[in-house]
Amino acid sequence: MRNNQSNIKKAKEYLDNNICIAVPTETVYGLAGNAYSNVAVKKIFSLKKRPMHNPLIVHYHGLSSLKNDCVLNEKFLQLYKKFCPGPLTFVLKLKEKTKISKFVNNNKKIIAVRFPKHPVMKNLLKKLKYPLAAPSANISTKLSSVKATDVQEEFGNKIKFILDGGDCDIGVESTIINLVGKPKILRLGGLEVSKIKKFLKKKISININPSIKKAPGQSKLHYSPGIPLRMYAKKAKKDGAFITLKKKKINEKNFFHLSKNGNLKEAAKNLYKTLRMIKNKNFKTISVEKIPNKGFGITINDRLTRASKF
Repeated sequence: MRNNQSNIKKAKEYLDNNICIAVPTETVYGLAGNAYSNVAVKKIFSLKKRPMHNPLIVHYHGLSSLKNDCVLNEKFLQLYKKFCPGPLTFVLKLKEKTKISKFVNNNKKIIAVRFPKHPVMKNLLKKLKYPLAAPSANISTKLSSVKATDVQEEFGNKIKFILDGGDCDIGVESTIINLVGKPKILRLGGLEVSKIKKFLKKKISININPSIKKAPGQSKLHYSPGIPLRMYAKKAKKDGAFITLKKKKINEKNFFHLSKNGNLKEAAKNLYKTLRMIKNKNFKTISVEKIPNKGFGITINDRLTRASKF
């Protein structure tokens, strides 16, 4: 992990000059730019080939900087105190007078914000005079990056600088909760919804496939390895790879496992890494056995469902 001051300084110089860079977070790597700059934000959309109507998540160091841009409510403050910094993104109302680029959220009056836990990213944000718009560092609809070499594979020399923070601890994107009105989950992710429900002591509706996109990760095709993927499979197709939840006593080159002993949190962390590995080994298809739809398995199944729309 390269959490040294010279790399942080170099990253800051690029960002201060409206140049987009890749940054590490505990969830996945992000493609970051100054969230107050129209120039930088438009570059993010261009590099990712991302539709302009698909909003970006803005990353803050702490509450003091967030207060300049957002209307804070009681539910947010409760959840922030319990789960932040960490893999939870909040949709909040924007203040009328804000420096946030109108391109971040397609000129809407709401915004998705997060407080990353990764020490390198926290160190960088602390040194900046602006928050960072930072969607996942990948081409739109493709697999997210969970290490620096993934970013390099996705973008080549189109990105000037990758701030290397090692492998991501969580390996899937943040959970998104809308706190404008009644709390509502807009994306499943790195924080289990059951923990949020337990903390708030109430049921929370889940709306991850809306007709109007209010948050990232709601497109039908997303997180795709670029080859056909099918779920609930019993075996691999010809020339295809087969993914199991836990390691099997089978010595076949087309067998891949997400966890040694079936741990769903470990499986979620290894999901994108495994899909990318299979793609790079030139298999023609991916078949995945049934994954239990509980805990992190719910997030895994969401990602696989969207990846299967190839």
